[in-house]
Amino acid sequence: MSSKQTILSALSLSALDNHAMPEIDVVANNDDLVGQFNASLQSVAATLHTDGGLASLQQAVDDLIKQNMQVISLIEGIKGNRSVPTTAHLLADIDYAVIPGDLGVAENGAIWVNQPSHRVTPFICENLILALSKDNIVANMHQAVKQVSLQQGDLGLFISGPSKTADIEQALVVGAHGACSLNVYLY
Repeated sequence: MSSKQTILSALSLSALDNHAMPEIDVVANNDDLVGQFNASLQSVAATLHTDGGLASLQQAVDDLIKQNMQVISLIEGIKGNRSVPTTAHLLADIDYAVIPGDLGVAENGAIWVNQPSHRVTPFICENLILALSKDNIVANMHQAVKQVSLQQGDLGLFISGPSKTADIEQALVVGAHGACSLNVYLY
C-alpha cells in the first residue's frame, strides 16, 4: 500500500459520525430596528440617511453629477450620468455606484445585496450608495439568513461598511481595497 493510501485509510477510520446541527434559538431585539441599524452602520464607518427616501437619494446623485462625479445607478428611477456598461472593465473610473439593498441587519449593519449585473460593481467603485426599504430591516443574522436565497450562478453578499483593513501597523485604513465610503438611504 502506498503512503497516500495509508494516510487516506487512517483518515477514513478516524472520521466522526454525522450529527444533526444544533438548534439555535436567539431572541431577537425588535425594538427600534432603524436606530439599531444606524448605530451599527456608524460603528462600521457608514452613514445612514433616513429622511426623504428615494427623492433625497436622487438629489444626492444630482449633486454628485454637478461635481463632475461619474455615477452609475442600478436602481430603477434613480438616474446617474453613466449607463451600465457592456463589460466590467468599463467600470474602472466610476466614482459612485448606486445599488439596491435587499435586506438590512440591525445588529451589525450588514446589507444583503443580490447583484444582478457586473459582480465587480460594489468593489470597484470609489464610493458605494445602497438604497434599502425601511420594511426590510431584521434584527439579527439568524433572521437574515432565513430570508436570503440565491439561484445557481448568482452573486449575493452581505456588505457592512466601506472596505477596511487594520493589518498595517494595527492602524485602521478605510477604503484600502474597495469602496472608500458607504452611504445607505432608507425609503
